[in-house]
Amino acid sequence: MLDSVDLDRWCKHFRVPCQYSITDAQRDLLIAKSAEAKQFSYSPYSKFRVGAALLTGTGKIFTGANIENASYGGCICAERTAYVKAVSEGEKKIIAIAIASDLDTIISPCGICRQYMREFGTQTLVIMTKANGESQTTTVGDILPFSFGPEELGQDTHRTETYRG
Repeated sequence: MLDSVDLDRWCKHFRVPCQYSITDAQRDLLIAKSAEAKQFSYSPYSKFRVGAALLTGTGKIFTGANIENASYGGCICAERTAYVKAVSEGEKKIIAIAIASDLDTIISPCGICRQYMREFGTQTLVIMTKANGESQTTTVGDILPFSFGPEELGQDTHRTETYRG
């Protein structure tokens, strides 16, 4: 079975799109969990609440909310919060992530979050939602084309002893 890095290399070599797949129930659960995570947003400056929920290769779900700081450079988005929680618990294979906000339009990840997610593979599903729960699904590779990742540096960052994918 291919791990995230091998799958990325295979897809690039053969120039074919690659992505993970999830069930409708998993998608719906991630959307619900990302909406719930918004309540933990600490956004006193922008009042812009964002929640995220991601599914790992071992079936665990990690959530995150955006956390602002008076020193704006110290802010962290919901997507990165969820990734930090997952990776710090040994989970590096990220199958899908859902993002929720209070917007009536689709919420998409900022540029820094796209690059952050890219570190762990281009095939991760990104479920972008509206406040009413409608969603659009894409992949990290689609929202960050022609990206630079660990394999360009000859690194297999996913092949560690804590990798359980």
